[in-house]
Amino acid sequence: MEAQRREVQAYIHSLKDFATDRNALGEAEIVKCIGDNLYLAKYNGVRCTAIFNPFVGWYFVDDLYGKVPEDQ
Repeated sequence: MEAQRREVQAYIHSLKDFATDRNALGEAEIVKCIGDNLYLAKYNGVRCTAIFNPFVGWYFVDDLYGKVPEDQ
């Protein structure tokens, strides 16, 4: 299913407080679906991957290890 471009509240990897092991919400843009529960997202100008967890109803955006180059 193709995801439409939209702004969502999501858990952002770089916003995690590692001292307390707590995740933090931020606003990200879901650009499109690129695989089975794999999305291209944009956060702070960084193109990266995201997944949707249907059990909690949130997107999880990986702007640290899931960076996607502009040419892809």
